[in-house]
This record gives sequence, structure tokens and C-alpha cells, in this order.
Amino acid sequence: MKQTLLTHARVVFPAEVVEDIAVLIEDGRIAAIDPNGTKDAKIIDLSGRILIPGMIDLHCDALEKEIEPRPNVHFPLDFACAQSDKRNAVAGITTVFHALSFANHELGVRNNAFAAEIARAVHAWRLHALIDNRVHVRYEVTDETAPPVLRDLIEKGDAHLISFMDHSPGQGQFRDVEAYREYLARTYKTDADALDTILTRKLEAAQGAMERMKSLAEQARIHNVSIASHDDDSPDKVATVRALGAVISEFPINLETARAARENGLATLFGAPNILRGKSQSGNMRALDAVSNGVADCLCGDYSPAALLPSIMRLPSLTDISLCQAVAMVTVNPARAAGLSDRGEITIGKRADLVAVKMLGSLPQAEKVWVGGELVLSASFDHV
Repeated sequence: MKQTLLTHARVVFPAEVVEDIAVLIEDGRIAAIDPNGTKDAKIIDLSGRILIPGMIDLHCDALEKEIEPRPNVHFPLDFACAQSDKRNAVAGITTVFHALSFANHELGVRNNAFAAEIARAVHAWRLHALIDNRVHVRYEVTDETAPPVLRDLIEKGDAHLISFMDHSPGQGQFRDVEAYREYLARTYKTDADALDTILTRKLEAAQGAMERMKSLAEQARIHNVSIASHDDDSPDKVATVRALGAVISEFPINLETARAARENGLATLFGAPNILRGKSQSGNMRALDAVSNGVADCLCGDYSPAALLPSIMRLPSLTDISLCQAVAMVTVNPARAAGLSDRGEITIGKRADLVAVKMLGSLPQAEKVWVGGELVLSASFDHV
């Protein structure tokens, strides 16, 4: 029986923060809080560090950039998975859902065959990984070629979360054609003729989108894969995706839609980088406004996993929520949304995914990280 006792910690429990307390890890689980009689345990003195549950990121695009740092410049997939794994551990993330887009009309890593190869590479890397690496498949609903690929990934256990997104002009993130063209030109460096071709094909492929979504949603439910919707822009859109079985609303673009999502039982998800930057990349509702209005359930790394930790530590000073509530947005709330009942809280019996946080001035950093009770990261700061 392997035991580790973390002492003198400032522990963030679900409903309170308790100073100078100990947490016992035994066989990968949280076995006791402030126990007596643990003489055989390995003792790690946290000297007042803040101890939070390991963070869970439901939507992170960073692996795509790790693979393709520049247009058409690709690294080997095992190399990219290893680098992303380490970056997430350093950020204090112990469960990540790598968001992979299946949008064959787009370019680069979002080609369906390439995206499926990445999903399988993530699965293969799990044997060596520091943290729990999972796959969030993002289905662009105007792509008529992706469903067979996605069904295969779901059936083989290579997809753990599916989201439906529609980046057609006039929907969600892109209010008009020019906004969509500007995004593609900036992202993929393509010329006007190529953009015209992509746009025309996308509009033609919109036919039959709902039937494809229904089929994939049924497949996801059969295999207990959680369903999300992306860039919801109206209560009607929320009602539509709720009928498909969606349990997560990613980046609802306005307050009315976010409220509708929560009223329909969907967990709302916003980007942590948006908290740090103080504004939305696309000009939609700010994540900070969502938190202040009580309509934000979860935060995600989006394009910057390192933004999660500083964002939640800042929220109590920017809003009227407590540190416990802020931490819940990246731990127990996303765990529940994804159906992961074994983690997300510092509670007896839960998986011992833990992060010891050291404050460097006002900047929080993950100093030690445990995954399933194993210490996978130990950093050393301040060498004077």
C-alpha cells in the first residue's frame, strides 16, 4: 500500500478553503483529510502552498498548433503529443480534451484524415503520458464527409467528447461573409479564389446537416460520449442542440443565449484567455461578463492552456465569486459535464489529481502536480 502525506497545505475544498491541513494519498486516491497514524507515508511539506484539484480542460486547440506551428509545417505526431503533454502538466492541467477539428473544407490539420490520425496518436501516447490525454472531436456540420470518420473514432474509443460547430457566415462566430473570409485568409494564408471555392462548397454542403448531427449524436449517446454545441447564438439554437442530447454549450455568444443554455441544463464553457486579456477575440460576450452575470460554469484553455491557472486565481478579485467557485470552473464543473465522476474535488475517495500552487508575486505557478497519486511534475522557483 503506497501512501503519500501532503502536509501544511492551504486546501481548496468544494465549499471552503482551509489553512495548514494535510491530505493523505493512498493507492492513487484521496484517502483521508488531516489523518492520524500515517507513520509509513512519504511526507511532502507544502509549506503553505495552495492545493487545488487537478484542472480539467474540455477544449484546447493547442495540440493542432503544436503539430502545425506554421501553415504546412508539420512535426511528427508523437513529438507533438509529448510536448503538449508536458505543457499541460506544467500548466497544472491533469485531464485535457485535445480539440481536433474535422472540417475537410478547411486546410492543414483540419483535414479529416489527418485529424483522425492525430486522434489515434493521442490514444497511443496515453501509455507514456504525464496526464490524462483525451480527444474532443469538433464536427463542422457542413462537412458531409466527416461522419464515417467520426463514427469509427467513437466506436473505437478514440473520441471522448464531440461538439457540433457551424462556422457558416451568419452563424455564431462569423456574423457575415467578410468575417469568415478574413478568418480563413488570416489562418491559412489562402488567396481569394481558394476562399471562394471553400465558401461555395461550404454553403452547398449545409444541406443535410441536421440529419448528420442526429446520426452522430445517437452514436455518441450509445458510447457515453458527452455532446457539446459550439458558438450558440440564440435560445432557439440551444433548444435544438438540447434535443440532440447536448450537455455543454461552448462559447455562447451573448447573455440571453448563455442563460437559455443553463435553463436547459447545459453547462456553459468560456475561454480562460478571454479572462486574462479582458476581451473576446471575436468580439462576442466577454468571459468575465459571463462570470459576473452568473452564467459561466466552466473555463477552458482554448488556445492557451497556461491561461487557466492565472485566470481562476484572479477571478475572486475581479468578481464577487469565491476562490472555491473559481476553482470549480476548471475542476468539478467540467468533470461533471464530461461525465468524469471520479475526479475534480479534494474529497475522500476521489482520484488524487492534485496541484500545489506557488504564488510568485501575483503570478500563480504549478509547483507540483500529481496524477492518480503519482508526482508527475516538480518545479523549482526562486533560486536565491
